[in-house]
Order: sequence, then C-alpha cells, then structure tokens
Amino acid sequence: MSDSSHDVLGPLAAFAGNWRGSGAGHYATIDSFVYDEEIELSPSGKPFLFYRQKTFAPNGGRPMHTETGYLRLAGSNHIELVIAQPTGFAELQRAPAHPTVLEFVQHTLGVSPDAKQVLSVRRRFELTSPDTLVYDLWMAYADVPISHHLRAELTRAD
Repeated sequence: MSDSSHDVLGPLAAFAGNWRGSGAGHYATIDSFVYDEEIELSPSGKPFLFYRQKTFAPNGGRPMHTETGYLRLAGSNHIELVIAQPTGFAELQRAPAHPTVLEFVQHTLGVSPDAKQVLSVRRRFELTSPDTLVYDLWMAYADVPISHHLRAELTRAD
C-alpha cells in the first residue's frame, strides 16, 4: 500500500487486504458448525475500506453467507462498520479507533419484516500479528440474549 493510502486510512491501514481462513459457529438454537471464510478489505483512495465477506462449507463447499459494506473513518476517534446482508439486515457498528483492535458496538440494526428475529449484533476484529486477523461475532436472537456466535482466524492472502 502506498504511503498516501496509508495516510488516508489512518488506523484502518493495517486491516487492508484479502484475508482467508476458517472458523467455527455455535448458538443455543442450532448445532455447532465449521466454515471457511474470506474477507476483502479494499482501499479506495478515500478514508474507508470496501468490505466483502463470504463463508463456505469447508474445503470449497457450498456458499453459506455473504455480506458487504464499508469500514470507514468516522471523525478522528472512531471507526464505523456499515453492512448490508441479503438476509434482510443492515447494520451500523461503531468502535474506538485503534491500530490493531476494533471492538464494535451496535449503533443501528435495520431489520426487514421478513428477516429472522435477530435483535442485536456485536463484532470484533483483532490483528494478532500483521498477517493474522481474528474475527468474533455475538448475536441476540428471538429469546436468546446476546451470546457468542462466530469466531474465525484468517491470514493475509495478498
């Protein structure tokens, strides 16, 4: 990444890249499962990264989930994650700006009348090394309070 891209992205610069790895999911209402994941965080020349996430059944299996959006600077002290999901959700998450840990808190969750009963979502991105991204997601669904749902460890693929 060029120095000018790094300057525009500030604390987001270290997160830019293509990430691949595997994860595991669990929740009170479903059987535990494993998956492969890809996250693309692409610079645009502006103070945001394009975000695209896809999961698959292990070893090149069927597609499982996808979402898209932006990871953007919000003022000088915050990062926002703006996501749209084809399942009928739109999220706005907000985190204090930090060069290695983005601890997002839900700001807004828009839910289609036909979507599942997800009540809240919280996400965390952590660079445990320059080439390792750990991702966690918590969710509240129907009568289940906010609980850990997903964890993936991804390595830089580019």
